[in-house]
Amino acid sequence: MKLEHRFVVPVPVEQAWAAFNDLERVVPCFPGATLTSCDGDEFAGSCKVKLGPVALQYTGTGIFVDRDPANHSAVLEAKGKDRRGNGTATARVTAQLTPTGDTATEVTVDTDLTITGRPAQFGRGLIQEVSDNLLDQFVDYLSVQLATPIEPASLAESASPAAPASPAEPVSPKAEPVSPAEPVSPAAPTPPRSPTTPPGPTPPSEASLNLASTLLPAVAKRVAPYLIGAAVALLLRRLLRR
Repeated sequence: MKLEHRFVVPVPVEQAWAAFNDLERVVPCFPGATLTSCDGDEFAGSCKVKLGPVALQYTGTGIFVDRDPANHSAVLEAKGKDRRGNGTATARVTAQLTPTGDTATEVTVDTDLTITGRPAQFGRGLIQEVSDNLLDQFVDYLSVQLATPIEPASLAESASPAAPASPAEPVSPKAEPVSPAEPVSPAAPTPPRSPTTPPGPTPPSEASLNLASTLLPAVAKRVAPYLIGAAVALLLRRLLRR
């Protein structure tokens, strides 16, 4: 099935492109996702999803098959399987970043998704709504992450050598001896500060995301017309029997 998403992040396109290529910074913004390794274009991770009583935990790998910095586009492929054997998932994701003015970027994500097992019993419409809900949360967390500036290293403090002490004045031999003052312990040197990455937005309280709150309204939205129709038909039937 094909899923399409569009959203806007409040940063220039170059900053957005750099962030999306920094998986260690971006992946934690997605609810339930964990990056376990990243080596060049290849990466591995897991994603926890709780669907009512069914807990799914996909583990898998992915690879960037194409990255075009000039056009700010990328294509990646990922595959994974549930640890308890409840199904598999494969996806080919195409992302395009487009500047919208000087301070914002529109991101278009087209996903060709194939799933098996229990999640496959849900139709495309429900999966689209669930993915929309997840993406909304991701964009909120990512926007906070991108809006937090990275504090540069305090190079001036670490690079400036301490000024040499002035030589002491010579003491006249006729002067009265002065008892030496108690030695003062030198202050511990302040270690240079290293660049710090801003803390990411607060993730969901649980590692897994319960999609029941998302699915139930979606199911109700689709089932409600049929239930109303059945109720009306039943009412008409009773009226006609009188």
